[in-house]
Amino acid sequence: MAQPPDTINETFLREVGENLRRDQLRDFAKKNGTWIIAGLIVFLAACGGWIYWQQYQVQRSEKQVEELSQVYTDIGANKIGAAPQKLDTLAQSGKKGVRASALFARAALALQQNDHKLAIAKYKEVAADGGLPQSYRDAALIRQTALEFDSLKPEDIIARMEPLAKPGNAWFASAGEMTALALIKQGKKQEAGRLFAAIAKDKTVPDGSRARSVQIASTLGVDAGALPTAPNP
Repeated sequence: MAQPPDTINETFLREVGENLRRDQLRDFAKKNGTWIIAGLIVFLAACGGWIYWQQYQVQRSEKQVEELSQVYTDIGANKIGAAPQKLDTLAQSGKKGVRASALFARAALALQQNDHKLAIAKYKEVAADGGLPQSYRDAALIRQTALEFDSLKPEDIIARMEPLAKPGNAWFASAGEMTALALIKQGKKQEAGRLFAAIAKDKTVPDGSRARSVQIASTLGVDAGALPTAPNP
């Protein structure tokens, strides 16, 4: 018996394969059609929800910034009756800048009302919040330590300020001064004098702090002019 040409075999096999795939798709659609449609609806709903959430977050953020600005205006006009409650609400914001600004403002308001305990608690909250930028946390730690200075042990102040009391750091002047004062409490006047001299030599430190450090270093027996100038970072 004669064999059919190869071209016929290839055509036949291709048609069989296409029919098989078509039948499989039809059977799958009949069996799972309801779930496919449901899944598509859920997917579209999720996309729509995500878009709505993004728009809502932007609008909410803008509204919170406006509210924060209004609170600042009220405080400036000495209308502070509702300010604490508003700031406490804004401090719960998911926006880092709004949350940090509200906490700082709440601490400042507490100081204005002579509530040092509350102010310290608010600064401590910012300093311990790992979700906030380091600049906010460092500023809060400086303010917290300054308020707690008289109640802290010298060694605790030195340990707390150690990461910031370094030439070139944005908080070198404040952290360095508190560290030096803690060293004086420990009787380490030479070390304190050298630290004041280092502050005086750091060109990133404000002129007022540098001038003050020169004077204090001198009273401690250290010549600030004898130390090399701290380089800019």
